[in-house]
Amino acid sequence: MDHPLLEHKITMLRDAKTGSKEFRELIQEISMLMAYEALRDLPLEECEVTTPITTTKAKRLAGRKLAIVPILRAGLGMVDGVLALVPPAKVGHIGLYRDHETLEPHEYYCKLPDDIQNRQVILLDPMLATGGSAVAAVNFIKQRGCTNIKCMHIIAAPEGLERLHQAHPDVSLFIGCVDEKLNQNGYIVPGLGDAGDRIFGTK
Repeated sequence: MDHPLLEHKITMLRDAKTGSKEFRELIQEISMLMAYEALRDLPLEECEVTTPITTTKAKRLAGRKLAIVPILRAGLGMVDGVLALVPPAKVGHIGLYRDHETLEPHEYYCKLPDDIQNRQVILLDPMLATGGSAVAAVNFIKQRGCTNIKCMHIIAAPEGLERLHQAHPDVSLFIGCVDEKLNQNGYIVPGLGDAGDRIFGTK
């Protein structure tokens, strides 16, 4: 995605001197900017509204059901930014952790809306590194009958993008910035470190 505000805020996210409070605020602001673009195709319907001056025809959202699904735990930081734009959206959660030896994801929690198959899903995770967690999360969502899925990631590595696209070419990807590569430990370079630790102030 190409927007001066987005680039500016991502630069601030990368800075090692940015504290947890400011980091959380930036994640929310960036998520809102990205969601504005990711939700551009929401359908509209015509309605009638009475202004203080007269009655006129206008447009409103046509009622497409949305679900926001963060990948725990770092994805939680993006939820409020998206909900600020679409407060009625349902929120599911997928818990995954990455094995530090194999770099592969393991599920420990998955709770999605009962009617997930009828919703447009926005999957949230600040970092798309190896792509393993995103691929697994999309698998879980598809297994429950959902076919309308978008992924939002603030920073991505080329390796993760390729893996996610190969596994799920039908999923739309919204990426704030594509970085250089992954290092030997599976971290994005230059990246911003561990997003979860920086959001929640843990090590």
